[in-house]
Amino acid sequence: MPDHRPRLLAFAGSLREGSYNRRLIHVLAEGARAAGAEVTLIELRDHPLPIYDGDIEASGAPAEVRRLQALMAEHDGLLISTPEYNGSMPALVKNTLDWISRPTESGRSGVGLFQDKVAGIVSASPGPLGGLRSLLVLRDALAKLGLLVVPQQVAVGQAADKLPDYGVLNDDRLRAGVHGVGAAVVRHLGVLTGAPA
Repeated sequence: MPDHRPRLLAFAGSLREGSYNRRLIHVLAEGARAAGAEVTLIELRDHPLPIYDGDIEASGAPAEVRRLQALMAEHDGLLISTPEYNGSMPALVKNTLDWISRPTESGRSGVGLFQDKVAGIVSASPGPLGGLRSLLVLRDALAKLGLLVVPQQVAVGQAADKLPDYGVLNDDRLRAGVHGVGAAVVRHLGVLTGAPA
C-alpha cells in the first residue's frame, strides 16, 4: 500500500472570541501533526449553518453544507474540541454533524462520509470537570455515525488559568495528554490502513 500521510479535519465547537476550546484545538492539532498527520483546522464561524430543517434541505442544502461534506470526504478523521453546555455538547457541534450526515449533492449517504474514519476528542471548561460530560455525549454521537473514537481523551478544567492563548496549554501533564490524543488518532489510522507506525 502506498505511503499515506493521514489527513485530519479539526474544529472547535464554539464560536466565541477567545473560546477555551478554540484555544485547545490548536494544541490537539499540534499533537497530531507531531505524530505525522496533515491537519486542516477550520473555524465553524466561517461555515455558518441554519438549524437543521428538512424543508431547507428539500429546497437545496446550503452551500456551506456542501463545503463541509467535501472537506469530510477529503480527510481520514476528525479532531474536535468541545465545550460543555448544560451537561452536553453544544447545539453547534450537533447541528454541524447533522448537516454533514445528510445526503450529498450526488445523492450518496452523508453518513458514509464518516464511516471507518477515526476521531479524537478533547474539551475545556472553566469548571473543575473540564467539560467531561460533553465528551461522553460527543463520543456516542460520533460512534453512531460510524467513526472509531480513540479511547484517549482529555478534559481541561480551570481553563481560564491553563489556556491563556491559542495553542498554549501551560500544564505539562495535560498538554502531553492532549498531544497523546492526536497521536492516538494517527496510530489508529496507521493500523486501519496498514501504514507503518
